[in-house]
Amino acid sequence: MNDAQIWTMIGAFTAIMFGMMTVVSTLFVRVLRGELNGLRGQLNGLRGELNGQIHGVHGQIDGVRAEIGGLRAEMNTKFDGVDRRFDSMNQRIDGLDRDVQALVKHTFGFDRD
Repeated sequence: MNDAQIWTMIGAFTAIMFGMMTVVSTLFVRVLRGELNGLRGQLNGLRGELNGQIHGVHGQIDGVRAEIGGLRAEMNTKFDGVDRRFDSMNQRIDGLDRDVQALVKHTFGFDRD
């Protein structure tokens, strides 16, 4: 082979190598974009699922709050009943104290204050 043929072969080989690198890099970029789009879709799906679970937790929290509100009302009602009983007992004890003072005054003839 002469000098011109060698340079032609070198040029053709170089062109083939650059073409091959272009095709490989283009295909690699396409595959990479496809995988990234798939990953983006999966992340969006997970985001939707997570939002759904968060809304579910919010619903459960609201239910617990309502239940606590009901228990608070029930406790307040029971405490009101206990307060009424204490008031009744205070009135009875005051009446009993008044009666005992009257007995002491009547029996011994003096006030106990």
